[in-house]
Amino acid sequence: MTLRAIDHVQLAMPLGKEDAARAFYVGLLGLVERAKPPALAVRGGCWFESEAVRLHLGVEADFRPARKAHPALLVDGLARLTERLKAAGCTVRDDELLEGFDRIYVDDPFGNRIELLEPHISNSSET
Repeated sequence: MTLRAIDHVQLAMPLGKEDAARAFYVGLLGLVERAKPPALAVRGGCWFESEAVRLHLGVEADFRPARKAHPALLVDGLARLTERLKAAGCTVRDDELLEGFDRIYVDDPFGNRIELLEPHISNSSET
């Protein structure tokens, strides 16, 4: 047996807040909404993805945001994304330096913690 990859990460969200999820995950982070299978769509929530990322938001009746546990998403253009998030009224937080990365934290509209990381590009021609 071999674990090959993570298929998706699921975060919880409150009932009836799909439009807020779309505004954040599609409008700000640039993911695309994927239709949920009909048997699952009746439960509410949203699925978002890009070529390399799949995030599912599922409705939880007794919703509490994930303030410590979080997905960490690799991004290109972190500075531009940070400015877009701030312009939309999101609070962006820095953390201790992480070698090899620039990174920030932002909360989705429901208070779930999201880490955004951009790897430093090393110039392999330098000696």
